[in-house]
Amino acid sequence: MIRLDLTGLNCPLPVLKTKKMLSNVETGAQIKVITTDPASMKDLQDFCKKTGHKLIEQKNQNGVIHTIIERQ
Repeated sequence: MIRLDLTGLNCPLPVLKTKKMLSNVETGAQIKVITTDPASMKDLQDFCKKTGHKLIEQKNQNGVIHTIIERQ
């Protein structure tokens, strides 16, 4: 699994960098996106709904958001 550490970045950078990373991996690949911007939780959910990528898991651990996305 590819780890994408985007801690400290604010909207819209987490979504933009996630989109770029997903465009560079094969279908079925999973990436773990780590963010600290509270808005990124919903932003990444919306991104997956709009693009068709699969949101595997998302959790907030003490302000650090871990999101696993599978490229479709």
